[in-house]
Amino acid sequence: MDANKDWIRSRKSVRTFDGRALSETDMQALAAYEAPADPFGVPVTLRLLNAQEHGLTSPVIVGAQTYWGVKAPRAPYFEAAVGYVFENACLFAFNRGVGTVMLAASLNRSAFEKAMDLQPDEVMPVASPVGYPAAKRSLRETLMRKGIRADERKPFESLFFQGGFDQPLDPAQAGVWADPLEAVRWAPSAANGQPWRLVLEADRVHFYETRTMKESPLGDIQLLDVGIAMAHLELAAAQQGLTGVFTVADPGLPTPENTRYVITFAQA
Repeated sequence: MDANKDWIRSRKSVRTFDGRALSETDMQALAAYEAPADPFGVPVTLRLLNAQEHGLTSPVIVGAQTYWGVKAPRAPYFEAAVGYVFENACLFAFNRGVGTVMLAASLNRSAFEKAMDLQPDEVMPVASPVGYPAAKRSLRETLMRKGIRADERKPFESLFFQGGFDQPLDPAQAGVWADPLEAVRWAPSAANGQPWRLVLEADRVHFYETRTMKESPLGDIQLLDVGIAMAHLELAAAQQGLTGVFTVADPGLPTPENTRYVITFAQA
């Protein structure tokens, strides 16, 4: 997939759609989409769902006829796996002019879970409408974006570090990683919480989660956000010619309170 910092940043979450059904070409493309292999080895299932057929609704969505559901078994790090796979899918949709937004709570969950044929050992952490963005956002969406400061992000130096958490990373010192890290900075997250912290160590980038929200029956939604950040780094790194692989290789660095290691992106 073609991706770069500006392209990723230009994508916005969409809650107001123009009411048109997806074209046959777009529907087929999304239905046939194959996500990259999940680094955690968790089988993640995507399914396109007809809103009218399954009675799917969300109080924060206007004009959507189709939803994308996602589910996974409740395995270790399933939340990050879902975030990684689903964000790749959402970016694929955006590249076709199709809008999305990940929803965890603002949907009639029982109907979605039935439509996804959710099994006792599976979880559907989020779902997303898929459709064509309306020319103008609804008042509700405008107020929601303003409330969470959706167009703002934490400073670079508060999210990224060099060698350890005691050394904030200056963007000017990030070198070839500057654009991939900036792509991570602009990744979407629940309530715009930006829970990821990344430590750059030579040719490796270590991902950490800083938790500020309690875990719910749906799992750790902030860990899902880390999965989204993983997708952004990998895509933007590839644009810079930086290929690599995700691997679990905890460097054992001292961490701040409520912060835990998740995974490492190692340059190939």
